[in-house]
Amino acid sequence: MDSLTQASLGALVGEAVLGKRLGNRALPWGAFFGTLPDLDILVSPLLDMAGRITHHRGASHSLLMMVAASLALAPLLAKCWQEDNVSKVCAGWFIFWIWSTHVLIDCFTVYGTSVFWPFSNYRAAFNNLFIIDVFFTLPLLASILWLVFLRRPEVRSKRGRVCAVGLGLSCTYVCLSLLAKGAISADINADLVRRGLAYPRRMEAPAPFNILLWRAVIDRGDELWVGYRSLFESRSTPVRWTIYQRKTDLLRPYGDTREIRAIALFTDGWWLARPQGHSVWIGDLRFNEMRIWHPDQGMVDSRLLFSWTFLPDAKGERLHRARGEGRRVKEMVRRLILRLSGNLEAWEATPRLVGIDGHAPELLPVKD
Repeated sequence: MDSLTQASLGALVGEAVLGKRLGNRALPWGAFFGTLPDLDILVSPLLDMAGRITHHRGASHSLLMMVAASLALAPLLAKCWQEDNVSKVCAGWFIFWIWSTHVLIDCFTVYGTSVFWPFSNYRAAFNNLFIIDVFFTLPLLASILWLVFLRRPEVRSKRGRVCAVGLGLSCTYVCLSLLAKGAISADINADLVRRGLAYPRRMEAPAPFNILLWRAVIDRGDELWVGYRSLFESRSTPVRWTIYQRKTDLLRPYGDTREIRAIALFTDGWWLARPQGHSVWIGDLRFNEMRIWHPDQGMVDSRLLFSWTFLPDAKGERLHRARGEGRRVKEMVRRLILRLSGNLEAWEATPRLVGIDGHAPELLPVKD
């Protein structure tokens, strides 16, 4: 999740654990430890691209690291807070609960989190929240502001209640997201059964900033199918699928290289490739594509947010992040709201894949 959400969550968890002893000091300390696991990005400039994409949400987000950090830092915090009668055990739990909730909320997104490092390369991803969701963050922020700025005695005496309300509302939102995911998954399954479509795996994740519109990706081996589904649609309404050819043969000769192994691990295999001169363009289809509409042409461009260029014969670094362009977020949010209200025409059009240097837009087939 974004840094503001992680700091807010850490602040309220810190308040829940030691608020009665530390008062408002629990909030900044909680925000600090809620942000600490993401400071792994400070090492990123020292790594090549293959290292960066696997390092973030890596060791610092593992069970081993959160236990080690809790044990190592607890004596220092206990000494700092000795006048507040905070023991080493309490300080250790303070760190552990904040660190573990940071990791847990990261697991709710599609990015993937290395919870079991170094014993396993598995990256946990439950795919039930978008990486930025104001409806999850707002209750946390509101509770923090209430605790910080409203200093009346009757408020100070109810710190636990204010904290519980903020955490409870955000936790309820997470539960609702899981229920929504279950409903969407059933709708997607019904659509695929009607089509008689065979596939080895599929995934569903929310569209940006909400849990009402969802995006499904179907792995069909040589193809990846992408479709959107709203909670307000009838199960009998067919999904409009956009089909991306994977072209996995382009990377087959380089499958043993460090860079392609890193891509395969990070994307969990949800990637596609295209030739790009003497290089190969690689895109990650787990994440929502940036959509750019051209109403005069009846087209909608699909630009993948995570994509790279692999130069197999280059000297030095061979994997580079593909160049992006300005994002038209306001237009996408406006059309997303229209799509939620049932206006499919505002969201769909003739799709084409863009963002590959030296290539004209690639028209994508659809299945209605």
